[in-house]
Amino acid sequence: MNSLSLRSAFIIICCLLLGGCGAEDPGTNGAPKRSGESITVSAAVSLKDAFTEIGELYKARTGRSVDFNFGASGTLQQQIENGAPVDVFASAGERQMEALAEKDLLVAGSRKDFARNSLVLITPKGSEKKIVSFLDLVDPAVEKIAVGNPKTVPAGQYAAELLAKVGLQEKLHDKLILAENVRQVLDYVVRGEVDAGIVYSTDARQAGSEVNVAATADETSHSPIQYPIAGIVGGKHPEAAKEFIDLVLSSEGQVVLRKYGFISPDAK
Repeated sequence: MNSLSLRSAFIIICCLLLGGCGAEDPGTNGAPKRSGESITVSAAVSLKDAFTEIGELYKARTGRSVDFNFGASGTLQQQIENGAPVDVFASAGERQMEALAEKDLLVAGSRKDFARNSLVLITPKGSEKKIVSFLDLVDPAVEKIAVGNPKTVPAGQYAAELLAKVGLQEKLHDKLILAENVRQVLDYVVRGEVDAGIVYSTDARQAGSEVNVAATADETSHSPIQYPIAGIVGGKHPEAAKEFIDLVLSSEGQVVLRKYGFISPDAK
């Protein structure tokens, strides 16, 4: 065997040992995995549990990890406006997404509604305060009510609309404790630091027996609680961002969202 043949045989053996000369590992759907690559997703904190699970599905499917940035939608919106490196934004309100659209910060055609939610009034486990409706919040025995800050927290904006609708906004003004996001409202109630709080039904569900759901807001008392998602202009991984959005919108992603109590955007 001449030296050229020996060299060829050596190269073939090395390729076999290295798994096909660097061929990419196929994902669960036959698409190549891109190990080590990650995308950044800024999402409303109410999505934390559901999106964390969807992120694991995304990694299993594509080989890419997801760096999540969870927080109040308004705060995340401001971060994106200030140039934060984000591939995907998922908001708990249309207002924040619309603000980015007006500044041409959304990838054209990428914006989609993917979930809905409802608003509930919760009280601490074992509370002796008689609160079974939003109107009971005017009782002098109810001293502290936690809500999201309406300036940056969609849940707080919906809560403000609700209280105005039922004529309680002025009456409860001095009782309101403003939180940085809806999960902080939940924490205040779980720890018994307030008498009541207004959160999404999905948050109350995650708290389980740690809170009591005293009442559910009528859908006509506030703006529709729609969750939109979109790719962000300037994101480093536009194709990977689209794959994440597609997964959220897929039947598989919707199953995960329903598991955590979210409602399909087109449900009646």
